[in-house]
Amino acid sequence: MIVRRLGRVDYMATFAAMQEFTAARDDDTADELWLCEHPPVFTQGLSGKPEHLLKDIGIPVVQIDRGGQITYHGPGQIVAYLLLDLRRRELTVRGLVNRIEQAVIDLLAGYGVTAERLAGAPGVYVGKAKIAALGLRIKHGCSYHGVSLNVDMDLTPYGAINPCGYEGMAVTQLRDLTGEWDTAKVGEAFAAALEEQLA
Repeated sequence: MIVRRLGRVDYMATFAAMQEFTAARDDDTADELWLCEHPPVFTQGLSGKPEHLLKDIGIPVVQIDRGGQITYHGPGQIVAYLLLDLRRRELTVRGLVNRIEQAVIDLLAGYGVTAERLAGAPGVYVGKAKIAALGLRIKHGCSYHGVSLNVDMDLTPYGAINPCGYEGMAVTQLRDLTGEWDTAKVGEAFAAALEEQLA
């Protein structure tokens, strides 16, 4: 799997690049993992309901083609986009989701943080607070979109939404749990955890 470290990049340009990569790939195209951060943006999934945006705080809302409801991306959050051929890897969608969640759980365990899944709510949680959001699109057996992990963010924008469609859901981040703030360092550890799960 090729790992690309994109830095801080515009959301719409990255979304378009994922779609283009997936449309152009063939049986020989190597899988890729893109690590990045985004300027502040709300993304609304295919089944997203407008009432989950509680107020306009000047952050753009982008309609996209992943599953799920509304979430927030911003500086200090690691986003990992998984551009994978599920058929070649003999993975089901559920199997991929489980591996992504386990990679986050394993990463956090390395920091001494106990994290878990929450039944019926994709992502990873510390207690009842969400630390990682997950959403995928599968097209012709290949995935794009992925998972975001809160590291060292301004969490205020989450107050303008029902995160992932859940009213009043708390969110947390690695800095508040452990003091870790280095998104580049966490990104490398996260890439390693994902690669281990997908090996």
